[in-house]
Amino acid sequence: MTCYDRRDLGLLLLRLGTGGVLAAHGAQKLFGWFGGHGLEGTGQFMESVGYAPGKASATAAGLAEAGGGTLLALGLATPAAGAAAAGAMAGAAAVHTPNGFFAASGGYEHAASLGLAAAGLAVAGPGRLSLDHALGHTVDRGWMVPAALGATAAVTAVVVGLRNQRLRRRAEGEQESLFDE
Repeated sequence: MTCYDRRDLGLLLLRLGTGGVLAAHGAQKLFGWFGGHGLEGTGQFMESVGYAPGKASATAAGLAEAGGGTLLALGLATPAAGAAAAGAMAGAAAVHTPNGFFAASGGYEHAASLGLAAAGLAVAGPGRLSLDHALGHTVDRGWMVPAALGATAAVTAVVVGLRNQRLRRRAEGEQESLFDE
């Protein structure tokens, strides 16, 4: 086995693992599978953590995770798939950041790991053991990597920024006055 073959096998394993976890996570949001809460329950949660409207936010996150994860696993449209999944994980990391890094304390460790793996696959490409390779890389061109990652970063920054504004306004409205009137 040559180093090139090992690289392709390594990318396949990384794609299957990362994509599979992301797809399952998205299916929890969209369909309530694997112990998830479906769109209604996830929408209520999204609303409670500042993503509004909740159901639309749950749908967008679920599609980015399930769709991006499935496409990553298949090695199809890898730049867009990796970027979409990374954006969803950046939104998840924003929710968990106040709890610190480690997942044991509710931190963003898991979301960061999945997001970085997805972004890394978008940059590295899917390897030869992929649908992108079988289809002649028609939806995996070099220019698509910065375009997909740039567009996703911009949208994610806006969505997380709006969430943070909602949370600040909510906190300001809930503060008690310093002096009795």
